[in-house]
Amino acid sequence: MNDGTKVVHAGLPEPAAGEPFLPGPVFAAPYHLDPVDGAVGNGYARTEHPTRRALQDAIGELEDGRTLVFSSGQAAITALLLSVLRTGDTVALPSDGYFTVRAFAQTTLRGLGVETIEVPTAGPYPDFTGVRLVLLESPANPGLDVCDIRAVAAAAHQAGALVAVDNTTATPLGQNPLALGADLVVASGTKALTGHSDLLLGYVSTNDDGLYDQVETWRKQTGAVPGAFDCWLAHRSIATLDLRLRRQSENAAALATMLSGRSDVSGVRWPGLLTDPAFKVASEQMRRIPGVVSFDLGDEARVARFLAAAELVFAATSFGGVHTTADRRAQWGDDTSPGFVRLSCGIEDTDDLVADLTAALDQA
Repeated sequence: MNDGTKVVHAGLPEPAAGEPFLPGPVFAAPYHLDPVDGAVGNGYARTEHPTRRALQDAIGELEDGRTLVFSSGQAAITALLLSVLRTGDTVALPSDGYFTVRAFAQTTLRGLGVETIEVPTAGPYPDFTGVRLVLLESPANPGLDVCDIRAVAAAAHQAGALVAVDNTTATPLGQNPLALGADLVVASGTKALTGHSDLLLGYVSTNDDGLYDQVETWRKQTGAVPGAFDCWLAHRSIATLDLRLRRQSENAAALATMLSGRSDVSGVRWPGLLTDPAFKVASEQMRRIPGVVSFDLGDEARVARFLAAAELVFAATSFGGVHTTADRRAQWGDDTSPGFVRLSCGIEDTDDLVADLTAALDQA
C-alpha cells in the first residue's frame, strides 16, 4: 500500500457489522480476571491495554517493527537508554541533536557510570570499537543535518555496537530506519506523527525480540505509559499524516526558497533544497523531506520583532503541528547562535504563508 492508504487503515480491526471503524478509548485500569488462571488478554492497564495495543499496531505497521508507546518522547528515549546501557558502557550521541538527551547523558547516565561521546550528525564518525550504543538523529533537530544511516549502521555493527535512530523529524513516512540497518527506532509522537499539538507521546520500535523484551520490561516496571484517550487521539490523528506532511513539505519548500533569496536572512537549512549540504544524502535516503526549516536572523531582538509581526506564525516550541510555529532555539539550551530560528511549517495555504513571512521579515 502507498503511504496515504497505509495511514488511514493502520491498526484498525477487521470490519464487523455494527462496529465503528476505530473503537473508542477503553477507560479501565483493572479488568475481570479468570478466577482460576488469572489474566486472559487484559489484566491491568499499566501492562496491557486494548486502546494502547491498537496504537502500537498502527505505528508498528508504519515503522515496520514491533512497537511500544510511552507517555512522551523523552520517556521513550530514556527508556531505551536505561534498558540497553549498563555501568561501564559507552554511548555515542549526536552533538547537534535534541539537547535534553545530552543533558540526560551528562547527569543520569554519567551518574550510573555510562560514558558518552558526542558526534556531529554530518560526521566525521569515529571508530565505534568499545561503544555499546550509537544513537543517531536524522534529520537532526534543530540544525537539520542528515547522516547516511545505512553506512553508519554498518560501521557500528562491525564494531559490535547497537544502533538506534531518532525518527521524530522524518516520521515513518519520511524514512524507515529499521530497513536501513538500525536495531531500534525511537521518536516523539507529540510532533508530526499526531500533529495536532494536543497530546504527548513517544514510542520505540524494533524487530529484535530481545531488545523489545528489555524495553517492555522497563516500561512495565516504571509505568511510563500513555493514557487511553491520548492513545485514541493519536491513532485517530495518524490517518491524516500523509496529507499533513504533503502540505507541510510544500510549504517548507516555498519558504526555504524565499528565505534563501533574502540578503537579511542567513544560514537557511532545509534538506530538500538543492543547495543544502544534506540534499544528496537526504534525497537518496528519505521518501519525503519534513516541514521544518531553520535560519538565522542575526540577533535575539530581530527574532522577537519577526515573531511579533507574523500573523500566521505562532511563537511556540515543538514542531510538526498543523499550525506554523517558530522559536529561537538558544533560549532553551540548544548550542545555536542568538538569532537561530526553527520554523515548523503548518498546513496553511502556501501563498498566505509566504506573504505573511515576507511582510514580517520586512517589518523586523
